[in-house]
Amino acid sequence: MGSLRLVRVRAMARSDDDRLETLRRGASDPSGSEGERPPKGLLPPGLGRWVWETLRSLALAVVLVLLLRAFVVEAFKIPTGSMEGTLLVGDFLIVNKAVYGAEIPGTGLQLLPPWEPERGDVVVFHPPHEPLKHYVKRIVGVPGDTLEMRRKELVVNGTSKAEPYVHHLDRTGDAVHPDMSWQRRYLVGARERSRYRPSRDTWGPLVVPDDRYFVLGDSRDNSEDSRYWGFVDREAVRGRPLFVYYSFDPQNGTPFPWVREIRWDRIGGWIR
Repeated sequence: MGSLRLVRVRAMARSDDDRLETLRRGASDPSGSEGERPPKGLLPPGLGRWVWETLRSLALAVVLVLLLRAFVVEAFKIPTGSMEGTLLVGDFLIVNKAVYGAEIPGTGLQLLPPWEPERGDVVVFHPPHEPLKHYVKRIVGVPGDTLEMRRKELVVNGTSKAEPYVHHLDRTGDAVHPDMSWQRRYLVGARERSRYRPSRDTWGPLVVPDDRYFVLGDSRDNSEDSRYWGFVDREAVRGRPLFVYYSFDPQNGTPFPWVREIRWDRIGGWIR
């Protein structure tokens, strides 16, 4: 009996020792398993998840920005005064690229446009003589239009066009440029071509061909536009400016003009 009692006491002692060992392991390993303990040197599970979620969010934001820039909107800066009155040097624009059909990057293909360019639209485009650059002008002639200018007055399809947005800097003279000779090929009346002498303020009548547009700057006496280098192809029209998101006066001569010469009254202005 004494031996049996001794065995039971030892068994109870071992059982208590086992329970203590289990409790000790549980305190050092909350998972309850030595084999599932993370290797030393790795980030704690909570911090690692936070880093992963942050990186994933940043990657998604970058992809969205690239998609928006490729298909929807793009920033554009006005470098010259050819649209003076409507747009100023130092204006920064948001351009809607989807309105006329955005190009799929790297393919040369264009999405179906929801709208076609219309007479009076201010557009961003690649000019025919500098296809890698962006210009911004106003469309004054669409396919099939007959255009001419008589002493600074624009005539569209036989009717004088009111242009309240136009500014004239030179009201005393005119200017002749040899690059305007291209107009002879589109002049109405073949017999008049040999005597045709276009000038800055008097030219035409010209017929706008299919899939082409005639554009002019709003600062009509200080603009290099379709009068000199011809029509704009439909596929070269890249978008329509929406509004001015930032503007400063770079011509004032003040140090740091982008900070000290901000045109607050132009920021947020819609372009018409």
